[in-house]
Amino acid sequence: MIISRTPFRISFFGGGTDYPEWYKENGGAVLSTSINKFSYITARYLPPFFEYKYRIRYYQREETNSIEEIQHPSVKQCLKFLKFKDNLDLVHHADLPARAGLGSSSTFTVGLLHAIYSLQSKMVSKRELAMNAINIEQNLIKESVGSQDQTVAAFGGLNKIEFGGPREFTVKPIAVKPERMELLEGNLMLFFTRFSRTASSFATEQIKTTHKRKHELTQMYESVDQAIEIITSNQSMDDFGRLLGEQWQNKKKMTDLVSNPDIDNIYSKGIKAGAVGGKLLGAGGGGFMLFYVPKDRQEKVKNALKDLLYVPFSFDFTGSQIIYYSDTRYSDK
Repeated sequence: MIISRTPFRISFFGGGTDYPEWYKENGGAVLSTSINKFSYITARYLPPFFEYKYRIRYYQREETNSIEEIQHPSVKQCLKFLKFKDNLDLVHHADLPARAGLGSSSTFTVGLLHAIYSLQSKMVSKRELAMNAINIEQNLIKESVGSQDQTVAAFGGLNKIEFGGPREFTVKPIAVKPERMELLEGNLMLFFTRFSRTASSFATEQIKTTHKRKHELTQMYESVDQAIEIITSNQSMDDFGRLLGEQWQNKKKMTDLVSNPDIDNIYSKGIKAGAVGGKLLGAGGGGFMLFYVPKDRQEKVKNALKDLLYVPFSFDFTGSQIIYYSDTRYSDK
């Protein structure tokens, strides 16, 4: 039995420039971090006592005799990609809901690949995990997704990730003084809007308008280095929050689907209660709202948004890991 643990992510700046349609021509970059909320994949060889070969359990349960019959697109394509031939029992658990703007689908794919590789006794690098997940999601499943979520899930940490060129992406960890890291982490608040959405549908619309939004995407790209300068210098950390707010306003210009009156109302309440800035995470339409709020104003923001679920978190620096391994084969292979 194998258990993989793979972190969800928060994207601060540069989202939208990680789509191949943009960075193949213009280059891209994001500033993002993995957090201590995880997706868990339990994988083992299915014992030979059942009338089916594959048992897949997520929010649905599937029992099939062939990979082609599997309905979950990521499970099907990952098993085909890895040429998996044995019986399989697979279970997924997660700390946070899907379709919420934290890269859940890519986190699942990275964790699944990691678990199946390990089940086959194969060692795999973080780069290989990320590259294979990107290939599966973009080329095999043909989802409208960028390339940052898979990379953050595989590598973990607070990073500048650059996209483009022959290596596809480059991960550059951000060296931040401990007291500055603690200040940044402590001033971030995460709220669940309770509106879920399918990211690829919003991303598809955004990709269609990419050629019309060069100004906004260029500003998003430039904000990455501006944010890094703030957190690695003695500049007021509140400037990070203000930059988040500017990023959100730029993001809203990408398509009319990014926000809606309910989300705008949530954002307005947070700002009026004392948040310096913030943004909706993910492609838009719902999910989690991130605010930058100085400590002395956080209770007021919680009260103003008491109808929403507040989710405390901290940064994660591990990336995808195998946290349990036990060989339980039922054959002599």
